[in-house]
Amino acid sequence: MTHKWKRSLISLDYPLIVLVLLLAVISILSISSATYTSDSSYVSKQIGWYVLGILLMTAVLLFDYRSLAQGRFVYVLYVLGLILLMLVWVPGLGVKVKGAQEWIRIGSFQFQPSELMKIILILTIAKHLAEVKRLPLRDYKTLGKIGLLFAVPFLIILKQPDLGTALVLVGILGSMLLVGGLDWRWILTGVVIVVIVVGTVLGLYVTKSPLIHVILKPHQIERIQTFLDPASDPTGAGYQLTQSMIAVGSGQLSGKGFHNGTQAQGKWIPEPHNDFIFAVFAEEFGFIGASILLCIFIFVVYRMLRIALRCEDRFGPCIIAGIVGMLVFQVFQNIGMTIGLLPVTGLPLPFISYGGSSLLTQMVAVGLVLNVGMQQKREFLFMDR
Repeated sequence: MTHKWKRSLISLDYPLIVLVLLLAVISILSISSATYTSDSSYVSKQIGWYVLGILLMTAVLLFDYRSLAQGRFVYVLYVLGLILLMLVWVPGLGVKVKGAQEWIRIGSFQFQPSELMKIILILTIAKHLAEVKRLPLRDYKTLGKIGLLFAVPFLIILKQPDLGTALVLVGILGSMLLVGGLDWRWILTGVVIVVIVVGTVLGLYVTKSPLIHVILKPHQIERIQTFLDPASDPTGAGYQLTQSMIAVGSGQLSGKGFHNGTQAQGKWIPEPHNDFIFAVFAEEFGFIGASILLCIFIFVVYRMLRIALRCEDRFGPCIIAGIVGMLVFQVFQNIGMTIGLLPVTGLPLPFISYGGSSLLTQMVAVGLVLNVGMQQKREFLFMDR
């Protein structure tokens, strides 16, 4: 092993790696409980996805992330990502799952291109933000390019339809523009627009305006109704959310114990190994276990931000900002919908929910963050270790 590689390995953020491995253990335990009385093969499959994810994370460490900002490589990735997004509509190749045309199947293998697009979009926007010479960012040309790069995959994913993933892209864009130095007046304007849009949609729904059926699709209106009043359809659309809240509440302080969750073991929670995995974990490990899980997520974000603050260029922090925005939005949305604070969108809980596409995307994201940390000056990285 060369001296360069030894120094690179020493500079890795090992606390972040340990935190991700802790999430892997929690994921395996939770999926084991969620599928204990049904299909135990999900556990071995998730272990396999984690092994592949670790290999991909390691592969990301083999090159200097700064090389991605040079040339047109990210644009090649961007075009490839758009092609994959549109292939979901090709007969015989695209697969519809739960009403959404968002998967591609090749033989026995299927994956979700929109997950890969998250990383590609982060790299593409980060390249543009890194090239900004004057701050705060007010350049209409640069903002126009970034807006166009964002709008194309956003609209394609929204068309599939996958509102949850489309909103994740909004979270990514917002966090990157914030770190990228966008003028605070633009940020304030954006926040006001979001508040107006959300308020208008809720207002149209509450007043039962016919326009709500023009703006939203039937399943989206149903989710709003379920969010506002789960008891309105306890055996239909509100069933999953009602059972999830029962599971979380019945866990109380210390939980019912591993493999002892009545809601999960009794198969009361649909898709317990996927979107509603937090309910399974909270029921068996209680408020204490759920709080520990949240603390792990908080420390993961802290370690990532710590690397970003020590970065010597603009490209690295912008990449990390996008990844943090992606993870925070998904954690907030998934747990929020599980306990009834947010509408159900079908987003998985990062690193915990079963699924290859989402998990591999998250592991690649962690690899990128570690790569950014590896490439900084060694003496700078060791400060306050």
